[in-house]
Amino acid sequence: MPGTYELVRKVKIPAQRVHRASSFVKRRTNLNLSVRIFSIDFFGLLLVLWMLLIPSKSFPQDTLSSAVDSTCIQTDLADVIRKARHKPPKVKAVNEGSLLLIPIIGSNPATGFVLGLGGQYAFKVPQSDRYSALVGSAQFTTKGQFLFLLKNNIFTKSNRIFFTGDWRFLVFSQSTYGLGTNAPAGGILDYQYNLGGIETSSDSLVQPMEFNFARLHQSMTFKISKGIYLGFGYNLDSYFKIKDEKLRLNPGDSLITSHYAYSEYYDFNPLKYTSSALNATFIVDTRDNMINPYKGYFALFSWRHDIFGIAKNANFYQLEWRSYHRLSKRNPRHLMAFWFMGNFTPPGEFPYLILPATAYDQRSRSARGYTQGRFRGNNLVYGEAEYRFPISSCGGIWGGVLFVNATSASAPGKSLALFESVKPGYGVGLRIMVDKNSRTNLAIDIGLGDKSGGFYLAASETF
Repeated sequence: MPGTYELVRKVKIPAQRVHRASSFVKRRTNLNLSVRIFSIDFFGLLLVLWMLLIPSKSFPQDTLSSAVDSTCIQTDLADVIRKARHKPPKVKAVNEGSLLLIPIIGSNPATGFVLGLGGQYAFKVPQSDRYSALVGSAQFTTKGQFLFLLKNNIFTKSNRIFFTGDWRFLVFSQSTYGLGTNAPAGGILDYQYNLGGIETSSDSLVQPMEFNFARLHQSMTFKISKGIYLGFGYNLDSYFKIKDEKLRLNPGDSLITSHYAYSEYYDFNPLKYTSSALNATFIVDTRDNMINPYKGYFALFSWRHDIFGIAKNANFYQLEWRSYHRLSKRNPRHLMAFWFMGNFTPPGEFPYLILPATAYDQRSRSARGYTQGRFRGNNLVYGEAEYRFPISSCGGIWGGVLFVNATSASAPGKSLALFESVKPGYGVGLRIMVDKNSRTNLAIDIGLGDKSGGFYLAASETF
């Protein structure tokens, strides 16, 4: 039976005009996007944004060079194991790296059984006092799909250059839901479950897609002052072999999906497209540790301009802010952390799947409680507050987190403005200190959203 979606309408197309389905779509100048809002929590987002903008006097801000005023001597999992075996703690070299590997297991109808390995390698390059990190994973499914992801954040000698990158290659399937945080239109989803952001359940209102995806985002910024970097980079996003599984263009029995309608309206090829862009990036970073900060802040502004791909002369703007505020001088693991992110594109400049979407940030960690790509739009704003606290006595390995987040995504054609619909998320997590030198935690989280929930197992903090 034909379903009802945002931008999805059953239409009777004469046989001689099947190939002109776009004329039907283009007559709908507002893209037939619904303005119905299912659960506006505007005040929740305002609260998150207010906390992000609290003046520094409310939480005394430490500088990068300040020493942690703590009487706790931190231990890690290796210390606990050696103590149980009646062995003395192992003394590590100053610049010795730390490797944490975690298994990835899951299953859903589209991919079958998923098996993989993920992890993080934290290290210091010679003559650098900052930790760098490589984070990656490789996953394979019983239906012949695979995902390869590698993220890099690397400081060079004397912290003169900061590299940051996001490399991905996927032969994969993933559902889309339409544009805006009120999507999908025409009904309410059943409860959605996910493992690490990958959907494990299906619903008649979702729009499943198969595609190959290649991403190469790499930036190089140069130190112009202490903690301040300015530079440039390259951003490639390429989708090909796109299969819109519920799209039907049969005469008298058609079903137009959100992806197809958007692609036709803005003259993008619905089977493949590429964005190939240069970027300019400005960073201010006063965090005392990139992997698990106890103090400081991180601010980023990036402007991406597509000059080589199908979306020529398109612009993509990214703003990001993270800050960390200690609540205890004795135990630095007791703190509040805040994360704000905004991605903005003019309507119609980028293809559908390249538009800003949840959990498509560098580490795919935003919007815990929802599946990856659950919310998508030409503009997307995300905010999160996380309370981090020790569970063990001072210096122990156990810790916990409580978090709340909010997402708002707009839809083009002014059918849904930013902040007109806001989706909240919240959850709880457990932390195990695996390496005390790099402060690497094993993170175990449960996130809940609007009729949605997920389980997350990761190396290091979410942000």
